[in-house]
Amino acid sequence: MKGAPVTAPINTLTLDEIAKATQGRVAGGGPAATVAGVSIDSRTLVKGQLFVAVKGPNFDGHDFVAAAVAKGAAAAMVHRDVAVPEGFPLVRVGETTQALKDLGRHVRLKAGVPVVAVTGSAGKTTTKDMTAALLATQGPVLKTEGNLNNQYGLPLTLLHLAPEHRYAVLELGMSAAGELRELSAIARPDVAIITMVAPVHLEFFASVDAIAVAKAEILEGLDANGVAVLNWEDPRVRRIGEERKGRTLWFGRDRACDVSAENWRGTIHGMRFDLRVDGQSYDVALPLPGPHFLLNFLAATAAAHHIGVPMEAIVEAATHLKAAKSRGQVRRLGEGVTLLDDSYNSNPAAVEAAVTALDMAAQGRRVVFLGDMLELGPTGPELHRETGAKLAGRADVVIGVGTLGREFTEGARRAGLPASALRDFADSEVAARETAALVKPGDAVLVKGSRGARMEKVVEALVARFGEKES
Repeated sequence: MKGAPVTAPINTLTLDEIAKATQGRVAGGGPAATVAGVSIDSRTLVKGQLFVAVKGPNFDGHDFVAAAVAKGAAAAMVHRDVAVPEGFPLVRVGETTQALKDLGRHVRLKAGVPVVAVTGSAGKTTTKDMTAALLATQGPVLKTEGNLNNQYGLPLTLLHLAPEHRYAVLELGMSAAGELRELSAIARPDVAIITMVAPVHLEFFASVDAIAVAKAEILEGLDANGVAVLNWEDPRVRRIGEERKGRTLWFGRDRACDVSAENWRGTIHGMRFDLRVDGQSYDVALPLPGPHFLLNFLAATAAAHHIGVPMEAIVEAATHLKAAKSRGQVRRLGEGVTLLDDSYNSNPAAVEAAVTALDMAAQGRRVVFLGDMLELGPTGPELHRETGAKLAGRADVVIGVGTLGREFTEGARRAGLPASALRDFADSEVAARETAALVKPGDAVLVKGSRGARMEKVVEALVARFGEKES
């Protein structure tokens, strides 16, 4: 297959074990023959690995089996006939993508380590990273890397499980109903976190309520002893928990929650608050801005403490947490400019959270660059205008970028921002060229947009213009 260059090292497995896990059969080679890894990409395959010939809508891995053999594959998993050298080992299965999922589940169950699965319309990557960091105080953690959170990425991640791992933290993504049900059945989590439900993927869902129903599917992978970690502050997530029969741990800023925060205060460079768990209060310093990061941390704390991480270790680890690249990074630029780089992705709820973080900047004008929020379907223009309207009184300058950028500025104009405070550009390259005229020394700047908006170009232009200081 040519596509995502994904390779997963695993413990050595025999072809017989692989065949049993996938309901397949071994042809050629002996069943005792072994592989030392799995790949679905013939370009990145390493000698000795199993090549799984997955078939997608625009590719068929069976067309690349010969290339995998030439690269040194120890065996191949197929669901149709392929030309291979005489005696080359094959594992024949009913369907290769399903077999990859079955193999991932097999390795997960064989490892027997506590597994945390995370989903949500926003905050899932940050929560995954925070949970992994808290668990890492007690031992090695396997976690999802990059965007490997789908039907290929999840089993390949699980195939990284090695004897030294004590925990696994998995991010589960979705863009359609039924996907999380299937992914959770592969992950078989002991703890499942839902960060929030918001208007995303409306191109594929009829309503936000329909998104909530789909997000709740993650809980179906929990067994009778499994625990749901849910956001008390999100009405739709609360409804999911209230309808659940199993154990639930609530997180939020309400003292009634199992894990809560009180007296939170701070700046764009970090927060301090009283963390309450099991009736005890802990003074926590979190070097991240805004209530969305606070809620992500509470979710991670609930999961990690349930699994057994001492509170003292959690409090200490909190001081070292960092935002992932372009996911709410606060960057100190030259001439007193503060950059909130949240350019990795976007949706209406995430924009509001980022603007709240920008509010925490100590001084300077608030300048907001907003790129298109994609996958919102027919409601997209209206949601862009609503998002723009919420910036009135909070931003001094609003710059819309992309096909729907003008909708941001139109919403802000209707809400009272003057025309002199509004600009819109066709794309991020044009916006990047104008940064010198739009951003002044001392400004606090937010850059945010969906992946397709390529708002990192604006970030790069700002860093090139002002330079960056060490944090």
